[in-house]
Amino acid sequence: MLWCSQRRNAKTNAAIAAFPALLCVLLVSIQHVVDSELERPPWRCGCAGGECGIQHSTPVQAVSCAVPVPPRWPALVQVPDPEARARTRLHRLPCNASENCPATVLLTGQNRQLAEVLGSLLFPPVPVQYAKVPDASNSSDYLDEFSSVVPGSNSLPAHVLFIEPGLVPQGAFYVLQPQCLLDSRNISGNLDGIPLESEMQCVQALPLWCDNSSVINHHMFKGYKGGNKRRRSNEFLAGYDFLDTSKRRFHVYVWYNSSFSRDNGHHTMTVLRVARLVNMASTAYLNLFGGQNVEMRLEYLKEMPKAATPMRLDLTTLLDALFFTWTVQLLLPVILAYLVYEKEQRLRLMMKMHGLKDAPYWLISYAYFLSLSTAYMMFFMISGFAIGLDIFRLNSYIIQSLFYFICINLQIVLAFLLASFFSSVKIATVIGYIYVFGSSLLGEALLKIFIEDATFPRMWLVIMELVPGFSLYRGIYELSEYAAAGRNMGKPGMRWADLNNPVNGMKDVLILMSTEWIILLLVAFLLDHGPTWQPLFLFGILSTKHSSPSEKPNKLKRGSMRVHVDMAKPDVFQERKLVKRLLKDMDMRNMIICHNLKKVYPGKNGNPDKHAVRGLSLALRKGQCFGMLGPNGAGKTSFINMMIGLLIPTYGTAYIHGMDLRTDMNEIYANIGVCPQHDLLWETLTGREHLMFYGRMKNLTGAALTQAVEDSLKSVNLFHSGFGDKSVSKYSGGMKRRLSVAIALIGNPKVVYMDEPSTGLDSRSRNDLWSIIKRAKKDCTIILTTHSMEEAEELCDRVGIFINGNFHCIGTPNELKARYGGARVLTITTAPEHEAAAERLVVRQLSPGRAARIYGVSGTQKFAVPRREVSLGRVFGAVEAARRAFPVLGWGVADATLEDVFVRVAKEARAFDVLS
Repeated sequence: MLWCSQRRNAKTNAAIAAFPALLCVLLVSIQHVVDSELERPPWRCGCAGGECGIQHSTPVQAVSCAVPVPPRWPALVQVPDPEARARTRLHRLPCNASENCPATVLLTGQNRQLAEVLGSLLFPPVPVQYAKVPDASNSSDYLDEFSSVVPGSNSLPAHVLFIEPGLVPQGAFYVLQPQCLLDSRNISGNLDGIPLESEMQCVQALPLWCDNSSVINHHMFKGYKGGNKRRRSNEFLAGYDFLDTSKRRFHVYVWYNSSFSRDNGHHTMTVLRVARLVNMASTAYLNLFGGQNVEMRLEYLKEMPKAATPMRLDLTTLLDALFFTWTVQLLLPVILAYLVYEKEQRLRLMMKMHGLKDAPYWLISYAYFLSLSTAYMMFFMISGFAIGLDIFRLNSYIIQSLFYFICINLQIVLAFLLASFFSSVKIATVIGYIYVFGSSLLGEALLKIFIEDATFPRMWLVIMELVPGFSLYRGIYELSEYAAAGRNMGKPGMRWADLNNPVNGMKDVLILMSTEWIILLLVAFLLDHGPTWQPLFLFGILSTKHSSPSEKPNKLKRGSMRVHVDMAKPDVFQERKLVKRLLKDMDMRNMIICHNLKKVYPGKNGNPDKHAVRGLSLALRKGQCFGMLGPNGAGKTSFINMMIGLLIPTYGTAYIHGMDLRTDMNEIYANIGVCPQHDLLWETLTGREHLMFYGRMKNLTGAALTQAVEDSLKSVNLFHSGFGDKSVSKYSGGMKRRLSVAIALIGNPKVVYMDEPSTGLDSRSRNDLWSIIKRAKKDCTIILTTHSMEEAEELCDRVGIFINGNFHCIGTPNELKARYGGARVLTITTAPEHEAAAERLVVRQLSPGRAARIYGVSGTQKFAVPRREVSLGRVFGAVEAARRAFPVLGWGVADATLEDVFVRVAKEARAFDVLS
């Protein structure tokens, strides 16, 4: 049915499959618009102030344009803010936050004396001539002097070092000295056309000894874990472990605080001005062993050389692993919504009642979703290749195809698994999209960090990738990394040989996703199959087991004696005898025989077992319509569900034209029809398409199927009106009900089960439906449940009143009314002044002391008279006597209705339940 349904949604399916292509077209259009705008000033390289052709780039253009003569910025060290500088027990003198606290450097090493000497040389003093200069206008010469001292800043370095933020008004500029002899001063001027304006402050640098590297690591980490910038109060400038440094060997470890980058949105592994920290240790070592004139000057610092790439929107950079993971997973909510829709609308239950097994349903549904997903991914890969995405263009096509094939299969299986836990399309769709976006974002924000961290245990990484969204992200991340390497270094992308690279996680992802695919497929199938899944031998044991104590006949206690009471009425008892005789004679042709059927639902949370059906025995012949009457909760639906194979009987069995309910359910499905209480129809399909589908399930093909569909449409008056070829969404309630009956009757089934077939219909539609059922019962057996006594009298040849899991009476409607209808109703109409005379005459003459007035309004009265004591002749005589005494305007007498019978039987059953 899924294939037929989706054929009606061809436009929707085409849009889903073509979504990646449409997305790529949209992105290319955006790129074209943005690139066109970037070709205009001020973004265009070589343009400034409305003029083009200049020989240098502006700071805005420096991100992507060539910088022929880069400004010569000095190398700085990252200095903590004054309020965040460390104040620990290592300091000899306390420091308040309002003061310009020293910037502390932690030292250790195997030779303490050597380490402390090197620590004292880390910060050379400012030259005398520099200290006497109050201001500077020649900025270029002024900045040259900073190569001989240690300058610093609390501002982060720019990604493109065209401008040093520490020397512009946004940041603070420091000079670190052993002792501060300088006052604060302003640095202003012009450097290669770039205005400078900053306040220079002197900060004391305080080297402090630590016993070992663990102490340094502890204090540095305290500064790191301080949280956001406003709460940090234990930050150190740096830490040095000089290890086994000697005159012949220079060996040093350097610590720096990465919390700056974390608080400002940078990756925690970002290197922050470490070059100057390394230069400080090198210069100190050379000064100590080579003399004060020996030094290693770090005059200027620049980033790695970059190509002069014009500014443009780069899709290969914009579309990273997050985008691809999100796009691939978008099919998951769509598939999940399809599956939950059929479950929510109980369409799958309808197909199952007509014989569709779980395995064919899964096979057809899986094939459809796989086709849709394959088309989706093919459009994605082809479109991405067409617009030049390197992730599709450079990597091996076989690896990509294998990866995405496994991925979409795992995604389909995951949708089947999740569908078992949802019964609402809206909730399932919301949860599906939360999973798609959540797993993609967590992959970018969390998993990516662990992938790039070489020290993170590989086992934990594999455990995290058990989440399908994470394994998808990891695979796409590896493909994008190889594509980036191929683009930047001129190498091919990922190849088969690269899977053996221990750094490459694609091999693990392929193995993990393939394993999950198989395991989740089995788990999803078993969950979907529900509690009815069990080995066939267990089914046989359960169907033939002996009665448990809870299933024994009702008992009453009288003193110390136990009296077994069989509440079966004579008609019910005779039905059981008939069933036993038929089974003994093996006379089951053209019959339905239910033998001692029981259904017990196990109690939970300490509650007793629920006996829904208690030993039902019934024999029906072809051509009969049997009506089951009973209150809600009596067990009628449980009985029907056992007969159509949705529930397994706890005890007993049934035979459908000689086929055993326990072993021949596949053959039974081909011979039954089901009309559920509610119309389970696909809104997008026509009536003809519904009948074609269910006709095929009844083994009809070719011309026989076409003719059966035509006859069914004609029988329910949907053929000539033209509604047979219109979608069900345009049907009225009566038309849908007639279609449901036609579905149950197509293929000439031997048995038809109808659950309240006329519920919710108007009088005309109900009468039309009754006519259809009357014609159909000539060639089959119909079991009908209803709350309408009128419907039961009109359609049913036999009626059984079913209460608390048992039949309390069985017979034709007239037999039951004759047996249980204890009174006749006499209606007489006179003038209002003769009401008392009429009552007196009727009561005295017909049944003194037994007749009762049950209604009286404006001269019309109704009397209930005992049926057994008052014959019809006596009624006629009483009316004639009344006519002689006063005018009788009208009168009538009627037997009890089937509704009266039902009410009486229900009261007797309730009274017995209270007694027992």
